[in-house]
Amino acid sequence: MTTSTMPTEITEILENPARRLLLKGSAGAVAALGIMSLTPFVRAEELSSLPGYASWKRKQDLILHSEATMETRRNAIRSGIVTPSETLFVRNNLPAPDASIVADPDAWEVRFEGVNDPRTLTLGELKKIDVQTVASVLQCSGNGRAFFPHGASGTQWSVGAAGCVVWTGVPLKAVIDTLGGPSGGAKFITGTGGEEIPDGLDAKEVMVERSVPLEVMERVLLAWELNDDPIPIAHGGPLRMVVPGFYGVNNVKYVKYVALTENESNAKIQVSGYRVRDVGVSGAPDQPSMWEMNIKSWITLPLDTTEQGRNMLYGVALGGTRTVDKVEVSVDDGETWQEAELLGPDLGPYAWRPFVLATELSPGEYRIVSRATDVEGNSQPEARMDNERGYGHNGWRDHGVTVTVS
Repeated sequence: MTTSTMPTEITEILENPARRLLLKGSAGAVAALGIMSLTPFVRAEELSSLPGYASWKRKQDLILHSEATMETRRNAIRSGIVTPSETLFVRNNLPAPDASIVADPDAWEVRFEGVNDPRTLTLGELKKIDVQTVASVLQCSGNGRAFFPHGASGTQWSVGAAGCVVWTGVPLKAVIDTLGGPSGGAKFITGTGGEEIPDGLDAKEVMVERSVPLEVMERVLLAWELNDDPIPIAHGGPLRMVVPGFYGVNNVKYVKYVALTENESNAKIQVSGYRVRDVGVSGAPDQPSMWEMNIKSWITLPLDTTEQGRNMLYGVALGGTRTVDKVEVSVDDGETWQEAELLGPDLGPYAWRPFVLATELSPGEYRIVSRATDVEGNSQPEARMDNERGYGHNGWRDHGVTVTVS
């Protein structure tokens, strides 16, 4: 989930304080900051505490990039199978709605189109159709952006724009079946967020509306719980469209409209945002969209120093839409590899697997890296795939850590 959903000049204002000062008072700045409502996003160096909508988070577990972007610290994950909500990263494309929308969550309404019986249902009504729980990794498309040498614009995430969480909600297919099935010609599922768009702005330029292929309907969930609690505002409550195995932007927060459509959304976030392209190239509809996640892993402990002797090297690995088969760890920057042990229960193909390697370390400096392989034999590459926005980085070399043993 990155700032490519906004026009480039707005992204630059949010992430470059010098530009904010230069544009202060100009018509361009006023228009740009208008989409931030009356209060623009605040950068990390200006934050003295967590913003109100996320004040319940564990600040010590987070890197505060801005009021809207908070990264989970690498060592906060440790060997965790499920990421606590208080530790989970935050990424908002628009300011979070007022907390009043979760005061009576069952009253939240969702409009369904592209079905034989189009209508509006409340969350309370959705809860009576069916219920299902799924564990899945929630990960920003730009997780790992900080490792790209060309300085890709957007939040400079390291590895912490990801977490493994448990969603509970109604399967979208059950809802569509209740509404008489698809009305015909549909190729995509299009979800629209319920954020308020300020007057005078072109909604298609700033709204969060994403389309995913219709064939993934079997796994899509309209979720109202996160880790067994009602979904908070910070993570898209009272209702979020969850697409397990897909990057976070496709998991539309505050979902207000769901439609089965013949074409992808014509919103900017879909047409040119979240598109993989060469460095220096603008986004376009014919480029690959950030849909399915790729296989990836990283070390979570130790990170800087440790003592000589027997050490436990921890990390997490995810397969995107496929189950992780094995993880290998190297303490010499990929010269030699040892297979790690997968920890805990297997929560399904969309969840991550913590892993550990027990090894003896003598005094010195070590470059520790990990490499995951899924059940179909897909393994992490050594290098990143350079692209304009720093998307989808799963190269094992950049994600390593240098540890001094004393």
